[in-house]
Amino acid sequence: MEITLSSIADLVKGEISGDGNQKIRGAASFEDAKCDEITFAGQPKFLKKIDETEAGAILVPRRFQAPMKNTVQVENPQIAFIQVLKLFHPVLKPDPGISQHASIGRSFKCGQDVSIAPFSVIGNKVTLGHRVVLHPNVVIGDNVKLGDDVRVFPNVTILERCIIGSRVTIHAGSVIGSDGFGFVPEGKRYIKIPHTGIVQIDDDVEIGANNAIDRATFGKTWIQSGVKTDNFVHISHNVIVGENSLLVGQAGISGSVKIGKNAILAGQAGIAGHLTIGNNATVGPQAGVAKSVPDGETVSGSSAIPHRLWLRVQRILPNLPELAKRISEIDRRLKKFEEQQDESNGGKNG
Repeated sequence: MEITLSSIADLVKGEISGDGNQKIRGAASFEDAKCDEITFAGQPKFLKKIDETEAGAILVPRRFQAPMKNTVQVENPQIAFIQVLKLFHPVLKPDPGISQHASIGRSFKCGQDVSIAPFSVIGNKVTLGHRVVLHPNVVIGDNVKLGDDVRVFPNVTILERCIIGSRVTIHAGSVIGSDGFGFVPEGKRYIKIPHTGIVQIDDDVEIGANNAIDRATFGKTWIQSGVKTDNFVHISHNVIVGENSLLVGQAGISGSVKIGKNAILAGQAGIAGHLTIGNNATVGPQAGVAKSVPDGETVSGSSAIPHRLWLRVQRILPNLPELAKRISEIDRRLKKFEEQQDESNGGKNG
């Protein structure tokens, strides 16, 4: 593929500085881009060394000048670069049609241009929207509903009665609607709690590979619009994940947790059950959260110690800054006292 720089500028609504007729044949990183490729430089560390890149053109912030380079000035160079990447690497979609090797249940309904790959298994009373793509070995349970433009990658399982919105992507190996982990002790054994609810995933959500999202005990586990999850994320029964939140790899969320809008759970963060993580809150990597997090707050840290000691430590932790201040003051006074004693003893010895 070959396109002029001026055409790219039109696509990203940018302003050219340099040769608009420059031919661009690909997109690459700042370090690796060649003379017929485009890259981007949004951060100061790249802008400072912009003369070092061999790229034929660079997407840069508005009003940034690089007289010796072909540049396209845009509001957000990284977002513009994503648009260009889609131009050179469009999403590949299989041809519409239902494979003769797929298994389709009773009362199946689907929209236009649906693609169902070999060895997919679809239960009874399933509804698919327009342009849905099911890759090989996908399993869709009874009474499941999928919206428009949903992509489900190989070996995904969506179990009975779950609801998936439009423009949702579910990556390989994920399970939507597995039973929650709920057992009641009876003597020395455990009795399973039936999980009769569903999972609802709203529009514009992307679920990473090998996620497990459990159905609710009653009602629904709810992943709201715009949520993005990394690989190996576990979301337990009756969890609510607010709009446009990010769940990074190996995050684990216990049952009945409510996560607000635009929250971030970093890698391996663990959330205890029945807590609330506020809007715009951030939970740091490997953090173990044992109490609710207010809106906008960032929390981090975790350690495993005997529980009774841990409870005592938790009461002390909020007072540590004040205790440290008091200790510093005591230390200062002690040093001053020791100096006075030394002067006094020196005077007596003299």
